[in-house]
Amino acid sequence: MPYLLLSTVASASEAKKIADTLVRKKLCACVNMVPNVRSVFIWKGKIDHAKELLLVIKTERGKLKEVERAIRKHHSYEVPEIIGWPISWGHQPYLDWLSNSL
Repeated sequence: MPYLLLSTVASASEAKKIADTLVRKKLCACVNMVPNVRSVFIWKGKIDHAKELLLVIKTERGKLKEVERAIRKHHSYEVPEIIGWPISWGHQPYLDWLSNSL
């Protein structure tokens, strides 16, 4: 089953490193890097603000743990955001491409 994952990162170089690693190792079919994300969150009891990039990662269920390990290995955050959900519908030729890319 295809999955969509999200992860925010601190810099363009970090985004590129994670994206290149995931694609090169065939852990995902594609990573979109969305710049200029503004995040507001509670960290260590205080409100914090960050300018980040959002990674939109397309993979499949069987790769989730490997993707998580690869992201954590190259991520600068103590607690990186790595969340996802199954893709329940999509353009079938795209979903076929996604599956065949892994």
